[in-house]
Amino acid sequence: MTGDTELPVADTVDVRSGPEVAEGLLAVLPLLGEWHGEGQAAGAEGDHRFGQWIRFSHDGRGFLAYDSRTWRLTDDGAVVGPAVRESGFWRPRGSDDVELLVTSPDGLVELYVGRARTTTSWELTTDVLARTPDAPEVSRAVRLYGIVEGALMYAIDRAAGDAPLRPTMSARLERLR
Repeated sequence: MTGDTELPVADTVDVRSGPEVAEGLLAVLPLLGEWHGEGQAAGAEGDHRFGQWIRFSHDGRGFLAYDSRTWRLTDDGAVVGPAVRESGFWRPRGSDDVELLVTSPDGLVELYVGRARTTTSWELTTDVLARTPDAPEVSRAVRLYGIVEGALMYAIDRAAGDAPLRPTMSARLERLR
């Protein structure tokens, strides 16, 4: 298949086109769409700015597909190169409970469980972490997502071993569509 070939089934990022939204998605429906913005990350080389694009889409079933790409920025906003990339699924469970499955090419697989705090905010904590031998050491993580004044904001805290959770990434993203 080429990049221009249409698939016989498709995802959509809005409720006005494509397959009907599954009723079970109501708990995470505000996330649906494409988002773009900037954030701050902590790393081995120190704190740095990043740009980010996130896509939450659905195909009519009871989950949202999640894709995220980031790119490192200099202090004056110039793009340095690619950074963190993730993909996964948001799986609502009942009216407020939600699961998040996230994989990254760094060799880390994270399974989060949590719940909606409000109709537009979610708090998730790792239940299971799996990593390849060369993946970053992570023993637990917490993610907080919220839509505030129309913007998607999030914070990710991670810990290694018995160390306390530390801020890892946070961003403010505006809806593209």
